[in-house]
Amino acid sequence: MNLETKKKALEILEEMYPEAKAELVFSNPYEMMVATILSAQCTDKQVNKVTPAVFARYPDACAMAEARVEDLYPMVKSCGFKTKASNIIAACRIIRDEFGGQVPDRMEDLVRLPGVGRKTANVVLSNAFGIPAFAVDTHVFRVSNRIGLCRAETVEETERKMTRLIPREKWGNAHHWLIWHGRWVCKAQRPLCEECGLKEICDYRKKQS
Repeated sequence: MNLETKKKALEILEEMYPEAKAELVFSNPYEMMVATILSAQCTDKQVNKVTPAVFARYPDACAMAEARVEDLYPMVKSCGFKTKASNIIAACRIIRDEFGGQVPDRMEDLVRLPGVGRKTANVVLSNAFGIPAFAVDTHVFRVSNRIGLCRAETVEETERKMTRLIPREKWGNAHHWLIWHGRWVCKAQRPLCEECGLKEICDYRKKQS
């Protein structure tokens, strides 16, 4: 895609998914952080099933900092590895001890927390704090590169190229457009090209034709 076509593709995605938003249920930065850590290699739907009980028992970072892995892990076991439970507790202990119990709102502080990589940090910044950020998960990486919005070998390179392409004020929304497109249309194994609003300009479809 040339630059004008890329801009057109973004306009089409915005038209296709005007209601796109985070599907994780949260009410504050602490809940967003915990839910996002749990969502790695797990569906948002499954995370939303377990977090109400978790947040009822551990309502904030200070409460979670006092948790034991053997108590938390059974509550979140359906979301994956035991490491997630230990990382959540360790992260909350740092938040309690170094940030007064409040989840920090700076990338450099967030990525110091166990279980919080750049993608999770961007999700928290964008969704919980309203700070412009563009998180690249598996859907965003696949769709951005597949349709031709960028050509990148890594998640980090994808983030750099996409944030140069997309206006800063739309970073958070664009993240959700691409996720929804990847989930419902541009699927990993069998993309629904004939149903796609981008089929006339998509690089992937042109190659298949």
